[in-house]
Amino acid sequence: MLSKFAYSFLVYPISMLPLRVIYLFTDFLYLLLILIFPYRKNVIEGNIKRSFPEKSNQEIRKIRLRFYHHLTDLMAESIKNLSISEKELRKRLTVKNPEVMSDLYEKRQSVLLVSGHYGNWEWLITAQNFLFYHKAVGIGMPMSNKFWDAKINARRSRFGMRILHSKNVRQGFEEMKDDCIATLVLSDQSPGDSTKAYWTTFLNQPTAVLYGCEQFAHQYNQAVVFFILRKVKRGHYEMELTEITDNPKEMAWGEITEAHTRLLEKEIIAKPPYWLWSHKRWKRDVPADLESLRKEQKAKFESKFRS
Repeated sequence: MLSKFAYSFLVYPISMLPLRVIYLFTDFLYLLLILIFPYRKNVIEGNIKRSFPEKSNQEIRKIRLRFYHHLTDLMAESIKNLSISEKELRKRLTVKNPEVMSDLYEKRQSVLLVSGHYGNWEWLITAQNFLFYHKAVGIGMPMSNKFWDAKINARRSRFGMRILHSKNVRQGFEEMKDDCIATLVLSDQSPGDSTKAYWTTFLNQPTAVLYGCEQFAHQYNQAVVFFILRKVKRGHYEMELTEITDNPKEMAWGEITEAHTRLLEKEIIAKPPYWLWSHKRWKRDVPADLESLRKEQKAKFESKFRS
């Protein structure tokens, strides 16, 4: 009941305000974060220090403060996302090179559209179905609060995005096997099982990376396109696409995962404040015998996709 009241009489009405007005609320929150309540300060600074060991404490603090400003902008933009019109969203989120997706659509090639929590992924979830010809599909984990999960996903999908539960992706893909789809995959979250993840070095530290994108590419013969959402100015983002492969069968084990991980890493190094530093990204322990695990994973891959 409280969630319904908060949504109907507080959050949604605020979303109807102009974005510049909503920013006034989150600017106040930004001041609280830097002066009184430093949200997840230890997690954020720890992540940044390990990622950029060459940076001074002053440089790390500067990244943290700029991240807070971007985070509060994201809060404003996520609230606005509940009611933003297609017309306004088209003005605020543009695609630099849409021909990458158009060319794949002409070949009737389904796509895995992969990246991480960089820029404003919420606006992309909502806008994807009208940005490209492919039918938009998203993969997500349900929120613990069923009311908010239903409401937010309903607003995310109002322009045509179909959202699949992460446990039902294969079923969804089978149902849409005759459609030309583009599935949005954010692969920079911490995997639930470190022994089923792909291990690599990311931002100067051993990192478990979700392996689903590569596996789905090989299993369903889908092209893989990396995207990045660069913040042009406040409330405006430009999406750039990089095709990794249109023929996953030519790619060796780990090659797709390495490619999209390196592309994301490059963007984070170039402009650190726009990645989600407050996430506990490195909470998984490195497996005791990593080399044996990698050999076992590679053998399973080759047995399944190359035999």
